[in-house]
Amino acid sequence: MHNAAFAALELNWCYVAFPVPRDGLGAAVRGLAPLGIVGANITVPHKEAVLAYLDDTTEDARTIGAVNTVRVDGGRLIGHNTDGAGMLDALRHDGGAGGAARAAALALAAAGAASVAIANRNWDRAADLAQRVRRFAPAPEVDAVPLDGPALAGVLGRADLLIQATTVGAGAQRAVSPVASAALHRRLLVMDMIYEPRETALLRDARALGCRVLGGLAMLAYQGARAFEIWTGRPAPVDVMREAVGLLRERSVEDRTGR
Repeated sequence: MHNAAFAALELNWCYVAFPVPRDGLGAAVRGLAPLGIVGANITVPHKEAVLAYLDDTTEDARTIGAVNTVRVDGGRLIGHNTDGAGMLDALRHDGGAGGAARAAALALAAAGAASVAIANRNWDRAADLAQRVRRFAPAPEVDAVPLDGPALAGVLGRADLLIQATTVGAGAQRAVSPVASAALHRRLLVMDMIYEPRETALLRDARALGCRVLGGLAMLAYQGARAFEIWTGRPAPVDVMREAVGLLRERSVEDRTGR
């Protein structure tokens, strides 16, 4: 996706992947500037831990408490978070979202949702995030609920949008959905941040019930486009990036089939 964008703008840049173990994160991040690297994306499981090795962060990244994009600026490492904005872009452009259907957690609250419910396998993490959202976006009603049990079904019954942000549905858990199909209803827009597989078990269940569904590729492309602009200072060729991950092609197939 990024290499296609660099080529489209005739930039002599290259995007490559570096697998970094947890105990090597500090050394890897500190090596960015000496190696002449302009920036980097940070992914699971390093988004929160990387904060300890940066010189500064944007207000959004500080509020969220996680970084997914680093810009090297005059030897200083500046942390950004494009996940929330990328999610909103994906919902607006690909999800047909409006009203309460905007984004998750802080991005959703800041976008004007009437209420936000956060469900997590770890109750303490859910409660902590709910408290953080209330502190920085006090207008909406924000609750934490257990991921398992009747409370989640009750919340979803009143919801317009479900965003799945765990790793359940990928890798060894690709056959598993974190939400029971009985808790879904056809009025929901269901977005899964996972992009491999392209259709998770959750999205399959939701589609079968008649829900609108949105996979993780749209968010990947839009948060990537914002990272591209942070690194280069130039507008991202969004259509090129979408096509590189297969979005334009997939969308045209859906249009022809009436889906």
